[in-house]
Amino acid sequence: MPFTSELVHELNTLVRFNLETSQQGIKVHTTAAPEVIAATRRLHAKGLLTLVDGGYLTGLGRDAAEHAQALLMILDPVVEAQAAAQTESA
Repeated sequence: MPFTSELVHELNTLVRFNLETSQQGIKVHTTAAPEVIAATRRLHAKGLLTLVDGGYLTGLGRDAAEHAQALLMILDPVVEAQAAAQTESA
C-alpha cells in the first residue's frame, strides 16, 4: 500500500520534531496550510501529539517520529549527511 498524501503530511509533521529533547514541541498556527493543520489534528486523534495544534510528542508519537526521521535519513542522502555533520559538531 503506497503512502497517501495525508500520510505524507503526517510524516512531514513528525520529522519537524527535535528528538534531542522532550522539552520542545511544535505549534501549528491557524494561518498554516490547511493540509498541515489537518495532519496535526489527525496525529493528535491517533494519540501521537498532546494537543490538537501540536504540542509535544506522546510516547507513541516519539516512537513514530524516530521511525519517520530514520526513514527520511535512509531515503535522502542529503538529510543523512546533514545529520552526520550535526553529530560531529556536537
